[in-house]
Parts: sequence; C-alpha cells; structure tokens
Amino acid sequence: MATEHLEMNGDADPNGEAEVPLRDPWRRQPRPLNMNHYANKKSAAESMLDVALLMANASQLKAVLQQGPDSNFYVPLITFISISLILQVVVGVMLIFIVKWNLNDESMHYKLNIMENVATAFVFVIVVINVFITAFGVQQPIPSA
Repeated sequence: MATEHLEMNGDADPNGEAEVPLRDPWRRQPRPLNMNHYANKKSAAESMLDVALLMANASQLKAVLQQGPDSNFYVPLITFISISLILQVVVGVMLIFIVKWNLNDESMHYKLNIMENVATAFVFVIVVINVFITAFGVQQPIPSA
C-alpha cells in the first residue's frame, strides 16, 4: 500500500516528481539582509521602549516626591528610581552611538559587540530595578475612615 505524500506549499506531482513551487506575482523576490539596516531598526525600537520607561520612572519619581519622606519606602524608592533613570540615560546614549556606527565596517565589530553586551546588561539591571520599584509600590495606601 503506497503512502500518500501531500505538499502544502506548492504543486505536488502524484508521480513523486520534485515539487514545483507556486509563483505569486505579488510577492517580492528575497533580497539579502542588510545587517546595518536591521541593527538600526532594532536599536530604534529599543530606544522607543527606553523613552516609555523613562517617562514612567519620571512619573513615579514625581509621585514619591509628592508623598514626602513620611511615606513607606521613601528612600529605597528614590534610590531605585534614580538608579533606573541614570541607567536609562546611559543606555540611550549607548544606543545612539551603536546606531551611528556602520555595522558593515568590520573594524567596528568588536566595539559594537561590547557596547551591545553592556547595553543588554544595563537593560537587564533596569528591568530588575523596576521590578523592585513596582514591588515597593509608589501609591500611598488610602487611610480608612
């Protein structure tokens, strides 16, 4: 008994001949990946996320400062938010340099690799710090009447 082999992405020949792919007139021909363009897009996306987190931390810092030193966890929150803001600015500056340098220039690969690794490590630290900021909370509990 012969097993039936069905092809999902082309015309299958029942005689077992090689598959003939379907031609899509609207599909672009694949081009080689431009690594410099890809890296620039990736860094721009990271920068946008960094700006969003920067705004959120600035808002949290404002809320903590408005609550005053009498609130719970005042000093740890101020410390964590300040460290997060400083690291975000550093990562933002690093991403600007990473985008400016040409990835196709092989003499820059070592520096770019180090900067990407350091930026990734800083982003990890920022995420961990923001977990603590969220855990300590910024809102003051509403007193019961």
